[in-house]
Amino acid sequence: MTDLTGKRAIVSGASMGIGHGVAVALARCGAEVVVNYRSHGDEADKVVAQCGQVGGKAHKVRADFANRDEIEGLVEESVGLMGGVDIVVSNAVYSDRHLFLESDLEEFRKTIDVSMWGAFFFVRAAAQRMVRAGNGGNVVVISSPHAHMAIPGAMAYNMAKAANDQMARTAACELAQHRIRVNIVHPGWTDTPGERKFFSEQTLAEEGAKLPWGRLGSIDEIGRGVAFLCDPENEYITGSTLTIDGGIQLPWREMYRINEKPEQRN
Repeated sequence: MTDLTGKRAIVSGASMGIGHGVAVALARCGAEVVVNYRSHGDEADKVVAQCGQVGGKAHKVRADFANRDEIEGLVEESVGLMGGVDIVVSNAVYSDRHLFLESDLEEFRKTIDVSMWGAFFFVRAAAQRMVRAGNGGNVVVISSPHAHMAIPGAMAYNMAKAANDQMARTAACELAQHRIRVNIVHPGWTDTPGERKFFSEQTLAEEGAKLPWGRLGSIDEIGRGVAFLCDPENEYITGSTLTIDGGIQLPWREMYRINEKPEQRN
């Protein structure tokens, strides 16, 4: 069991989806958690309550990750609530799907502002606090296979996630001298409310069943991966990418060629 007793964590975009799973996983391991949200205050309340049910302590703090002042205010308010910060999980994102030739440039820019600049301002502000405190710390950036897979219709998100990966690796190099570890998580196709923006329930069920592991991932599985990276026992892990995707990035479609019977090939 990962022991994060006494650690203080801020999880961005934690009212729903992966951030929800991460907040609860950290609380279950003993951390005090700030649940950041923008517009889903009721859901954030539920996450705070769930953190309490698993034995942790949690608070909710609103901040819009398209606004630098609010992001930096989130860090300051969180430090005031908890007395410091030891763990930062950058998870807040925005995404819209259009071919780039037809993109609404306001939506395109919003994706970059939240998913790239928002992550940068958050990690920077929290790391500055950690450096001043001098107690080390952990930063986990929730990125995506979009960082290296050119998924059509998601150019802005692909760009933002590629930037997230480089940001995290560069930060890992620069912050090692301060004993602050920075790592990346690449979730695969995960069962979250956000997926319902792009896919029907039928599509999620049918396409999820075709994946190598036969299903979508869960927010709890991503949360446990983040807790693993923050475990003090794993202090030699920094600048790394933990992929939690049920094999979605493997060349699994090639298995159809191998499994097809010779008579079916004629």
